[in-house]
Amino acid sequence: MELTFPKKPFRTHGGARVPHHKNTSQIPTAVLPTPKQVVIPMQQHIGAPCKPLVKKGDHVYLGQKIGDSDAFVSAPIHASISGTVSAVQQIMLPGGQMSDTVVIDSDGLMEADPSIQPPVINNYEDFLAAVRASGLVGLGGAGFPAHVKLKPAGKIDTLIVNAAECEPYVTADHRGALEDAGAVLDGVHAVKKMLGIERVLIGVEGNKPDVIKLLSKQAKDDSRDPNHQVRVLTLKTRYPQGAEKVLVEACTGRRVPTGKLPADVGCLVMNITSIAFLGNYLRTGMPLVQKRVTFDGGAIANAKNVMVPIGTRIGDVVEFLGGYAKPPKKILMGGPMMGIALTDDSLPVLKQNNAILAFDEQQAKLPEPTACIRCGRCVQSCPMLLVPTLLEQYTEQKNVEELQKRGIMTCMECGSCAFNCPANRRLVHSIRLGKSYVKKAGGKR
Repeated sequence: MELTFPKKPFRTHGGARVPHHKNTSQIPTAVLPTPKQVVIPMQQHIGAPCKPLVKKGDHVYLGQKIGDSDAFVSAPIHASISGTVSAVQQIMLPGGQMSDTVVIDSDGLMEADPSIQPPVINNYEDFLAAVRASGLVGLGGAGFPAHVKLKPAGKIDTLIVNAAECEPYVTADHRGALEDAGAVLDGVHAVKKMLGIERVLIGVEGNKPDVIKLLSKQAKDDSRDPNHQVRVLTLKTRYPQGAEKVLVEACTGRRVPTGKLPADVGCLVMNITSIAFLGNYLRTGMPLVQKRVTFDGGAIANAKNVMVPIGTRIGDVVEFLGGYAKPPKKILMGGPMMGIALTDDSLPVLKQNNAILAFDEQQAKLPEPTACIRCGRCVQSCPMLLVPTLLEQYTEQKNVEELQKRGIMTCMECGSCAFNCPANRRLVHSIRLGKSYVKKAGGKR
């Protein structure tokens, strides 16, 4: 059956009308001068952590591999500056886990590894090997190794490029699409060719008309696509439109079953920054060593997107932007809906970071929760068709059996329920706690 190209997105359930606050979308990306030191954790992806391949005192080049693992679900780590390894130590990551870390003092040269060259790709296996060697993981926040995603078990007929970027404040993908549109199309056609994909849909929320216009023109004028199998789809501006399962349904009308992946319904979803990196890597051979990150929030003096070497301390980037305009009361790694709160700004920028938000006292203040009024707004908001109030109730009771029966592990913790709750219930917090009870009891993830 011939695949059709939808003129408008399919209807999806739930979500929230969050404020956009896309303050940095029209500001060109700034480039951070080479930092004096970077701190590069060996765990920057879902899967097995890497083991350091260097020791204190070693000289390293920009792009040199400094960490790797024999595990399939893992991705190598590369030096983001040239210089000398000053320490190999452990640090605590934002999620609370400990990770081996390579600390590099810059020599100020940014001298690239002389062995770096564009990969030679003659077949699908060469392609997968090249993707793994690049160190690419999901750059939209998930951090899933790209070579694993690009080896699906079944037939993929649709590639969905995720340019929704629905979280408030975050504009890193927006700027990347505008500033690196050619690389986006290069990456798209590489994946399309290697996986034999028949249809590519670039999903962009309607609040990014400049991205829609540019990518539509680029795709239409691309001589590699005479049959116009790559098209831009304008999505509804509604959070969490960029969530993988929501995006699949919005673009194709296919609903990913509980416990399944997009590949199980013939779809492959890749973040637009990941696709753009892949296009650049196949041309240059330079692995993943830098990241465009949105710095915003009321405590930041000059909000903008910054291209930074991976492993740069957050505080060093804030200093480059003029420091703090107000004392930061909350610092988030990621957006305000799903981001992780940090203890301080000494932690490094990671591969999967797309934003650092520093909120002042007024922005950081949360209203106190009151009793649930049984209005049902959380149920109407849930994209996964769950009943958050019941999940909260069973979490308080530590009723693991009911939590599993009610599908708690299906929750993607998007926060739509809590955002729409007039009683300001801490629903996501309760659900995370409930998930921990299920995991401790040996329940399925």
